[in-house]
Amino acid sequence: MTAVKPQQAPAFMKAPPADLAAVLFHGSDPGLVSERAAALAKSLAARENPPGEVLKLDETELDEDPARLETELQTRPMFSGRRIVRAIASRRVSTALLKPLLTSGPLEGLLVVEAGNLKADDSLRALFETQSHCYAVACYPDSAADIDTLISEVLSSFSLTIEGDARALLQSRLGADRALSRAEIEKLALFCLGRPSITHDDVDGLVGDAAGLALERIAEAVAEGRTKSAISDFGRALASGENAQVIISIVQRYFLKLHRVRSDVDAGLRLDDALKSIRPPLFFKQKDSFSRQVRSWSRGQLDQALKRISEAAKAARLTSSLEDVIAERLILALASMAAVSAAAAGGR
Repeated sequence: MTAVKPQQAPAFMKAPPADLAAVLFHGSDPGLVSERAAALAKSLAARENPPGEVLKLDETELDEDPARLETELQTRPMFSGRRIVRAIASRRVSTALLKPLLTSGPLEGLLVVEAGNLKADDSLRALFETQSHCYAVACYPDSAADIDTLISEVLSSFSLTIEGDARALLQSRLGADRALSRAEIEKLALFCLGRPSITHDDVDGLVGDAAGLALERIAEAVAEGRTKSAISDFGRALASGENAQVIISIVQRYFLKLHRVRSDVDAGLRLDDALKSIRPPLFFKQKDSFSRQVRSWSRGQLDQALKRISEAAKAARLTSSLEDVIAERLILALASMAAVSAAAAGGR
């Protein structure tokens, strides 16, 4: 029964307690919440003998079978280690559902829950902070040192260095959301591949720049299911010399923003207040369309979209000769998902 403070979180992630039965990741940085939840689930599965299975349940699955979470946590797999179940705090995954599970004795599986920014007296947070073998890990925006470490980590994976003044500028434009920060650094790295070092001008022109709004029109069309517009804008961007991998990164950044706002709204924040928290702020002409997209996409659907984008980004990086085709297929797939999401939202 432990509240893990932000400064204690790295050590917790590096060596999860042996007695851990359930953990809640919460805080104002949804990107960091999601990143840590995924990393811990993978780590817990790997330390099982034989390795365990990671299962992610979304709201739709629990609507169809409300007892699914309990069933998965109370059933021991026959041919693998313990099951690690990931879930997102919601009207289904609530204190009322979890308290009987966490207070009735040992579970066969391990539980990892993601939540938004919970107050100190929130019942879900209090449950994890006070119940035996449960942990609540606070995830808040990165400090300057955290951002610097992230920059080094991402750039080293691309075998890139960055000049001192460029690093300082990059640090000043990151930090509100771990996932967004990582996406911005990866976008920068993709653009600068093959160069000896990243310069101040590279950062100034690529990170948080207004010119990126032109390419964000592709992402906006994709998120609304306007397939024809998205493909048309994508073709024009390629014809003007834009790189397909950069476009994938911009689509990823856009969907990460949708994911963050959707998470905040699901956690109880008013949509207008959630929109105001976006950094850099939305261009005023984007606000209405962005709001519609937040309403039509569920958190679970955005999780699926981000997984597809991540897979496409990796494939394009490994097979650059096919990056245009990979990006176009991604746009078509996401636009199709958007159309389904909009239809479902209209029926609610």
